[in-house]
Amino acid sequence: MECGLIGKVLVHSYSQIIHDSLGLYKYQLCELQPEEIPAFFEKKDFMGINVTIPYKQTVIPYLDEISEEAKEIGAVNTIVNRNGKLYGYNTDCSGLTALINKAGITVAGKKVLILGTGGTSKTATYVAKKLGAKEILHVSRKASEDTITYEDAVTNHKDAQIIINTTPCGMYPETDNKPIDISCFNNLSGIVDAIYNPLKSQLVVDGLNANIPSTGGLYMLVAQAIYASGHFCSKDPDLTVLDSIFDSLIAEKRNLVLTGMPSCGKTTIGKMLSKLTGKELIDVDKEIVDKIKMPIADFFAANGEAAFRKIEAETIKELSLLTGKIISTGGGAVLNPKNIINLKQNGEIIFINRPLEDLMPTSDRPLSSSKEHLTKLYNERFEIYKSTCNYEILNDTTAEAAVEKIMKITGGQKNEC
Repeated sequence: MECGLIGKVLVHSYSQIIHDSLGLYKYQLCELQPEEIPAFFEKKDFMGINVTIPYKQTVIPYLDEISEEAKEIGAVNTIVNRNGKLYGYNTDCSGLTALINKAGITVAGKKVLILGTGGTSKTATYVAKKLGAKEILHVSRKASEDTITYEDAVTNHKDAQIIINTTPCGMYPETDNKPIDISCFNNLSGIVDAIYNPLKSQLVVDGLNANIPSTGGLYMLVAQAIYASGHFCSKDPDLTVLDSIFDSLIAEKRNLVLTGMPSCGKTTIGKMLSKLTGKELIDVDKEIVDKIKMPIADFFAANGEAAFRKIEAETIKELSLLTGKIISTGGGAVLNPKNIINLKQNGEIIFINRPLEDLMPTSDRPLSSSKEHLTKLYNERFEIYKSTCNYEILNDTTAEAAVEKIMKITGGQKNEC
């Protein structure tokens, strides 16, 4: 192997995409079980590798030399093979620093909670100290001389100002999880989560919903990869490509989620966006029909709205795990707050706001089969659509005009194929 990534589970990894975009070497993913580590390092069949969970400390005894920074941190994520000697570095610290700066989060003088005790936790501690944190507390499931419990954190440290999550809690595919409930903390000014798949973990979504500067770990991943490439190629890293690679990756992986009233134009706009961007269009209602094997109106009549909403929530949860899609939701999807959280983890929600006078009742929509019902729904849901979206698009002329607005505000990339 020329260059690559070793870890225990790598199905969630975007590292190969990032390194391939640099075009400097061949890069591949290599899943290893713990018992395979000794043989891997005995062969030394690589030019350079990155290391991820759970091996950032495991690899250290196999190295000939370790950078001073990596020694101080106590974790290695980048290894270079130079004539049979293995040199270890930690580029996560530069990546995390870049992420915190990108998010506009100030650590200096703040009380910081670092969730987790693994290799990334050690990196976060190093970075927080370098950035001038006033106090740093490590949070773990069990208390020790160096850690406090999560219960202790939410009970006795409600004044914490920064939370940095270095655990895998909330990572794909277990995206329903979150390591801590931030509602207990009344003084937060920043949340940083090293998780990058989903793009926004539940912890990050909670923070953004509370108007707290919050960020997932994708920018850190890109930045540390570029710093690692410098070690692989024995030259200064080209940081000028950092933002462009990050923006391209976000544009590729992000879902565009369309919400709005029945007949507001979601399907038409979704089809046009799909053609422009190359992203697959997924219609939630069609997915539900495939599950229930009958028209939605018939299901409503036979089973009631509550049963339908349950299936709708399950379907949205499944679709929210996907990336790089256009998702057209049913008119009532926004009524369940959990749907919004799930949709925002990998997506930006776009409210297609079509004036009431332009909306049309149809018989296949059980709650909007008449103008009277449609008006009632509009009045009940309008503010929910507005409060749950990332962007609002007024669709009062043509679908083409609405699509143009969406492409402009989301920075959507056109499909060149």
